[in-house]
Amino acid sequence: MSSVSDALAAARACGVDRLDAQLLLAATLQRSRAWLIAHDDAALSDAQASAYAVAVQRRASGEPLAYLLGEKEFHGLSLQVGPDVLVPRPDTETLVEWALGLLDGDFAALQQPRVVDLGTGSGAIALALKHRVSRAEVAAVDASEAALTVARANGERLALPVEWRHGDWWGAVPGRRFDLAVSNPPYIAEGDAHLAALTHEPAMALTSGPDGLDAIRRIVAGAAEQLAPDAWLLLEHGHDQAARVAALLAAAGFELVQSRKDLAGVVRCTGGCWAG
Repeated sequence: MSSVSDALAAARACGVDRLDAQLLLAATLQRSRAWLIAHDDAALSDAQASAYAVAVQRRASGEPLAYLLGEKEFHGLSLQVGPDVLVPRPDTETLVEWALGLLDGDFAALQQPRVVDLGTGSGAIALALKHRVSRAEVAAVDASEAALTVARANGERLALPVEWRHGDWWGAVPGRRFDLAVSNPPYIAEGDAHLAALTHEPAMALTSGPDGLDAIRRIVAGAAEQLAPDAWLLLEHGHDQAARVAALLAAAGFELVQSRKDLAGVVRCTGGCWAG
């Protein structure tokens, strides 16, 4: 019969990071990491050892830890996630912080600012904004019904009222005007070498044409008819796409075009103001 220390050693031998191994074992045993550290000689039952071995092999094959645990923390919220949605990344909190700055600044006088999250996935961005700015009227769009099922469940569990809309970008909210639009769209170029490490996540949430900018082009092109005067459009993008995204926004008539860096110092988001 194996012990906690034996199980963690076996996971390390499979190439699984120590923290990931601990989190997987804690979930398997329904214990905390602190308990594991204090009970490294505790025995696992055969069923627990078998379940843990399967989880370790899945992690070793590249399956995201969040899928194995069934949840991911984002901007202080615990979100349920699975293979139908992209795992929320800390980098995306840069987009959320920029949006919050606008809601508390430029739009502070608006009693009910209208916000739309295009390509919501798990609902991470929309829910983070609604959580911090309860007065905001937030709509969230996704072309995947499966993704919306995950997002809607997150909203219900967190008791955060967001309007969930199924459809393709602006097409899901026809005839409506928003004060703030945010999006973390697919932006990886088809054939990019990084995709090999992302095979477990939904391709439609990752890739967007030969240069990765097809979705952003569509969002920018459709923005004029969906944004109120002085509205902002904020877009997350790849590490080397800021200049091209800025050019797309400027060419479409956006003003005050600027970018923001993530915690690693990488230019991660670009946005502009629609004068109307």
